[in-house]
Amino acid sequence: MNRTLLAEFTAREGAADEVAHLLREYARKVRKEVGNLAFEVYTKASDSRAYWIFEVYQDEAAFQRHLRAPYGAPFNTALALLIEEDASRLTFLDPMTSGHGPAGP
Repeated sequence: MNRTLLAEFTAREGAADEVAHLLREYARKVRKEVGNLAFEVYTKASDSRAYWIFEVYQDEAAFQRHLRAPYGAPFNTALALLIEEDASRLTFLDPMTSGHGPAGP
């Protein structure tokens, strides 16, 4: 099963350009990882400092390889200095399957 997550954070006032630069470089590397299916960066339409990153990995093994990538820790260390939160907020997602979610008509 795919490993899917949403990472959220807000760039500090005055740090948006630096955050965008870091993310461009990091996204380029993550998208080349074996087993990475998606790494899409979004900003909130009403607040360009609010970021959402949608990530999909082929499976748990691919996600664990992502976590061990040598550029991950330096990225997170640099990012932590530029965002309002202590770290990105991660939400792990599961696909809705039949029998789950709202009932049909």
